[in-house]
Amino acid sequence: MVLSLNSTGTQVTEFLMMCLPGMQDTQHWLSVALAPLLVLALGANFVLLLAIWQEASLHEPMYYLLAILSLLDVILCLTVIPKVLLIFWFNMKPISFAGCFLQMFIMNTFLPMESSTFLVMAYDRYVAICHPLRYPSLITEQFVINAAIFIVLRNFLATLPTPVLAARLNYCASNVVENCICANISVAKLSCGDIYLNKLYQFVSVWCLLGSDLVLILLSYCFILRAVMRLQSGGAATKALSTCGSHLILILFFYTLLLVFIFTNKAGKKVPSEVPILLNVLHHLIPPALNPIVYGVRTQEIKQGIIKLLKYHY
Repeated sequence: MVLSLNSTGTQVTEFLMMCLPGMQDTQHWLSVALAPLLVLALGANFVLLLAIWQEASLHEPMYYLLAILSLLDVILCLTVIPKVLLIFWFNMKPISFAGCFLQMFIMNTFLPMESSTFLVMAYDRYVAICHPLRYPSLITEQFVINAAIFIVLRNFLATLPTPVLAARLNYCASNVVENCICANISVAKLSCGDIYLNKLYQFVSVWCLLGSDLVLILLSYCFILRAVMRLQSGGAATKALSTCGSHLILILFFYTLLLVFIFTNKAGKKVPSEVPILLNVLHHLIPPALNPIVYGVRTQEIKQGIIKLLKYHY
């Protein structure tokens, strides 16, 4: 990438992450909450991944999908949160051009990948409850492989233009990003060029990817709920509702936090600028911390696999 020149004619080789502009004196206190959440998120996801890898009874499509979700969570956490903590603790605000756009690419690609994984998991539960006799023939290891290929290719191709469009802009003004992370618009608005296309493409891609996933997920759970209500066995209905309920709560939390961030960001001056910035950071941390815990607690097979893993090592 060709490096840009700022207004003084000097070469711009990095951005400075201002993080929370109105909380410069107190933002380090946020690390008191963020650091333990990061440790919890990484620890819980690594334990879940190890349990699925080592426990033979968990070598099934449903648990492979959970492993994909955990892997995405780990990548998102490590892409965003360590840099935020370095800013809070050591005032390490500089980030290289390449590093900034790499972070932007990973965030814009892996969040929709997580959304697509939730969609595939919803389909898995739909088949298990609405078409149980066909489940072994439909949800196979080959299905998981095909789903993983779909998740990667769909979101990679759809979101790649976002960082490419931002990287091609001419950054000839300030290089101070008023954000904790290299969000597309936060970086693009520092350029001297027209960023209408950047805003339009991000808006269309986000709503097409995440919006279609959410609609299909809710549709799947409507069919699941209708099938559960028809079950003759009260125990089977309760178990199905309990399992799917925990899944649906995590999914709705993922999308609700994302929607709140989008709407607060659109509200502009009506909402303090620190609010959407902090929500964006938390969206890369809270779902990854909650997902493995809820699935581990609510799924008996995973709970047993984790207990065996801990007993084996201790």
